[in-house]
Amino acid sequence: MSCCGETSVVSDPFKETKVETIYSDLKQLGGQTDLPSSPEEAVLERVSNPQADVAYCVRFTAPEFTSLCPMTGQPDFAHLVIDYVPGEFLVESKSLKLFLGSFRNHGAFHEDCTISIARRLVDLLNPQWLRIGGYWYPRGGIPIDVFWQTGPMPEGVWIPDQGVPPYRGRG
Repeated sequence: MSCCGETSVVSDPFKETKVETIYSDLKQLGGQTDLPSSPEEAVLERVSNPQADVAYCVRFTAPEFTSLCPMTGQPDFAHLVIDYVPGEFLVESKSLKLFLGSFRNHGAFHEDCTISIARRLVDLLNPQWLRIGGYWYPRGGIPIDVFWQTGPMPEGVWIPDQGVPPYRGRG
C-alpha cells in the first residue's frame, strides 16, 4: 500500500483499469445521498486507517445537533463533541453527518441519543478509545449534559479539552 490509501494495480496498458483504493467501497461519498429517516436506517461507513501505526485523536464537532423529545415532539438541540483514537478504521465523515442528521425526526431523550451515537461508533470502528460530550441546550430551564467514554484516556496522545463552557444562563 502506498501513501493516501491507494493500492497499486498492475494492468494491461490496452485495457481500461480501475484503481482500487481504501475508498472504493464507499457508497455515500461523491454523490447525492438522501438524509436517512431514522438512525436505524442510517448507514455508517468506515475506511481502513492508513496511519494505524500512529496513535492520534480525531475530533468531530456537531454544534447544531437536533432530535425530538419523545413525549412532546418538540425539538431538542445539542452541541456534540466526539473524540476518538482510531485503530484499524476511520469513520467516513459524510456518513457520520447523515447519521447525525437522521436524529432530526427521531424521538429520544438526551441520554439515549448521546449514548446511542457513541455505541454505534464503537461497534463500527472498534477504536482504541472514544468519548462523547453531549451538551444539550436548556428546555424548561434545565440544560442536560451527557458524557461517556470507553475507558481511560490513552497515554501519549494529545486529547484537548472539549472546550464547551458549562451553561451559565444570565450569570
